Amino acid sequence: MGVSTAPPPPTTSKTPRKQHLEAVGAYQYVLTFLFMGPFFSLLVFILLFTSLWPFSVLYLVWLYVDWDTPNQGGRRSEWMRNQAIWRQLRDYYPVKLVKTAELPPDRNYVLGAHPHGVMCTGFLCNFSTESNGFSQLFPGLQPWLAVLAGLFYVPVYRDYIMSFGLRPVSRQSLDFILSQPRLGQAVVIMVGGAHEALYSVPGKHCLTLRKRKGFVRLALRHGGPPHPCPPAPPPHGGSQSLSRTLHDGPGEALRGAQGKLWGPCFHLPHPHLLAAASR
Repeated sequence: MGVSTAPPPPTTSKTPRKQHLEAVGAYQYVLTFLFMGPFFSLLVFILLFTSLWPFSVLYLVWLYVDWDTPNQGGRRSEWMRNQAIWRQLRDYYPVKLVKTAELPPDRNYVLGAHPHGVMCTGFLCNFSTESNGFSQLFPGLQPWLAVLAGLFYVPVYRDYIMSFGLRPVSRQSLDFILSQPRLGQAVVIMVGGAHEALYSVPGKHCLTLRKRKGFVRLALRHGGPPHPCPPAPPPHGGSQSLSRTLHDGPGEALRGAQGKLWGPCFHLPHPHLLAAASR
């Protein structure tokens, strides 16, 4: 069927400079994912007790005024989505976008994506950036990747992820997108959510689907069935194989402890995420 519009070069043909650029792309993604939110949250708080406190106050006022923006379309930036750094991230793993069917832009879509993996690297490259040429493969469609609503409470980081077209996976946010007069809106929902990330074990494929029917109701409410959006299975096992977890399966003590610590609604990935940027 279809393949990526910009296939990554074979590893054997990569120059040392190319390999270094890819490593930079992977590390910036991992480090931003891990530390950008906590860093700016702490910075805004600390500045309140310094002579630079007006900056924190002004930002907090802005945050209050702008609070509902993520649920009302956000601030998408095509400039950010087309940055060269995302092509380096794509080539590092590599990530491909395989087209298996035409998606006419005369309707809206709810796409169920799986597996979640630890950091959703493949879905970010394919739907939140133009590193694999989504707009060329599916002209007229505008993709929106739905993620944890809690991420949009984090100072500065919320503005960063909004620029990619990320939106809260909430009814208000998704209804707003699918109710736009312009057709061709494609909402991508990682059905298993953060809970599924706990099952990211190399060599295994676990889909968390029980009691997760909200995406079906969302699709039917807006006139059509949901569409599956699995990644093309690469030779090394997909997004669940990009990092090494600290447990071997759901029966392990660590897995059970983390499930009890964060409860049934939210799960925080382990600090081992840095392993995702090593091969």
